[in-house]
Order: sequence, then C-alpha cells, then structure tokens
Amino acid sequence: MVGKSAPTRDLPVHNPPSHAQTLTDSGAALQPFRPGVLHRGLDFLLGHLVPALIALVGIGGATRVMQAGLACPDWPLCYGTLLPGRQMNLQVFLEWFHRLDAFLVGIALLTVGAVSLFRRRDLPRWLPWMAGLALALVIVQGGLGALTVLGLLEASTVTLHLLTALVLVLLISGTHQALGTSAERLSSGESPLQACSPLPFWWMPLLALSTLTLFAQCALGGAMASRWAASLCLDDGIGCHWLLLHRLGAWPTLVALVLPALASLALPSAESRLRTLAWFPAGLVPCQVGLGLLTLRLQLAEPMVTVAHQLLAALLVALLGALWGRSLVSFSSVQAVPVPPSLEMAHG
Repeated sequence: MVGKSAPTRDLPVHNPPSHAQTLTDSGAALQPFRPGVLHRGLDFLLGHLVPALIALVGIGGATRVMQAGLACPDWPLCYGTLLPGRQMNLQVFLEWFHRLDAFLVGIALLTVGAVSLFRRRDLPRWLPWMAGLALALVIVQGGLGALTVLGLLEASTVTLHLLTALVLVLLISGTHQALGTSAERLSSGESPLQACSPLPFWWMPLLALSTLTLFAQCALGGAMASRWAASLCLDDGIGCHWLLLHRLGAWPTLVALVLPALASLALPSAESRLRTLAWFPAGLVPCQVGLGLLTLRLQLAEPMVTVAHQLLAALLVALLGALWGRSLVSFSSVQAVPVPPSLEMAHG
C-alpha cells in the first residue's frame, strides 16, 4: 500500500541581501530628511547671511577707523530715535548703519532658529542646535555692542566684540556649507556611504590648528586696533609691542592657512570640492599679509586699506568655516554607519 504524499506548497525563497543592497538600506537609514523647498530656502538665507556678516565686520572696522564708535552716544537708539535725521553725517551714518545691519542679521537668524525648531522633522537634526548657538552668539554680541558704547570704547570690550563677530561668521559659514553639502549629496541619489570617503585622521586637527592660529592673529589685530597702538607707535613710539606681536603673528598664520591646501592633496579623490575649497584661504592669505604691510607703509593714512585688511580677515574666517562644514558632513556620514557591511553579510 502506497501512502499518499502530503500536498506540497510553494515555499517562499529567502534571498540574502547583497552587499550593495545592504549599503543602500544603511544609507536610507542615515537619511532622516530629503532636500525640499524648506531646506533650499534656509540654505539660501544662510548663504546671504555669510556676506552680510562679513560686511558687518567691515562696517565695524570702518566705524573704528573713522572714529565713529561714539557717534551715537546712546544705545540701542541713536540720539533717542530710530533714524537720527538731524544729526546725520558720515560718522553717525556709519554707527547707525552698523547697528541696522546687526539688527537685520539678528532677525534673519531668529527666523532660521524658529523655522529649524518647528520644522525639525523635515531638516537635519543638527540644524536647530546650530541655529540656537548662533542666536546665543547674537545675544552676546548685542550685549558687547552695548558695553562698547556705554563703556566708552574700552579696549578689551571692543576686541571681544570683534572676536564674537568672527565666531559668528565661522559658525554661519560652516552651517551654510554643511546644509548645502547635505542637500547636494542627497539630491544626487547617492547614500552618504557612497557619496564620501573617510577623511584622514589628521585632517580635523589640522583644521583646528589653522582656525586657532587665525583667531589668535585676529585677536592680536583687534587688541592693537582698539588701543590705536599702530598710530601711537608710528607717531610717538608708544605701544609698539602690540604692533610687533601682530606683525610676527602674520607668518605663522600664513603657514597655518597654506598647510591645509597642501595637505588636501592627500584627501580621497571623492573629496575634490573640499580640496578645491582648501586652496582659497591659501591664495588669499598672502594678499592679507600684503595689505597689512601696505597699511603700515601708508602709516594708516588710507582708511579704505585698513578696512580692506579687516574685511579680508573676515573672509578668511568664512572660508575656514566652509571647510569645517563640508568636512564635518563627510566625517559624520562615514562615522554614522550603524552596522559594518561584513556583519550584514555574515547575518545573511
């Protein structure tokens, strides 16, 4: 007697995920947002805030050079009004316009902060934190601006006011570059794992060294300018140590900004834009040294040369911020791999 065989059923065939599929799935898990109108709008606004902040630093330099720091004797208004028409002259205009630009930048950053907070699910998770830090810096900067006027241009306050502005330039430039780089890589249809390669371990410390060196030189320049040390040294031989320190600091700063450009030649081939970006500070820093030497040669008689020197310093800070933004996107994308591909393949 032959037993009846049990009815057979077609069983689903389990195909283990391929390595490419694993990378795609991992990349999808690393993409909490897709670039849309909101993303591009914030990137557009941040992109315009960078030159606005650089201009703000330049206007502040012009205000100092033209001795207009106390042209508006009160704060936050100017002669008790929003627009001091009767008292308006070049000095009053510089100080008034400096405050107006700062106010508009603050409103724009408040907008970025509010949008990134309330729409945080549609944006990178780090953006609200960066926007919050920028707003905190704006508040500190506003307080330092008030102390600058009320303290009758006390030298240390003026220097801190400049350095806080430069930190804000660095932060906004980095945030703009990071946001744009994220949108660029996601719009290309590639996962973060496919769009970038690991950066060398020494790249971030090198950027940190360059940034700290540049800020130290800016601090020396701000301390020298707020004390009018260059003029006093050239006229009466007083306060020459500030001028000497700033001149000596120019050469380490030159080396510190050229080094990332040379080191970028060793970056992965996928980071071609980062490599190109690294050469911009290296190309501009000799111009900055030349402007400094020209300023002294002219004995500070040409205000526009002095203002250009400060504007170029702010531009160098913005370029380093852009390097930080693009580098951090590459670094975080690689570091965010949840499970190594080899373990995924072994599991399959």
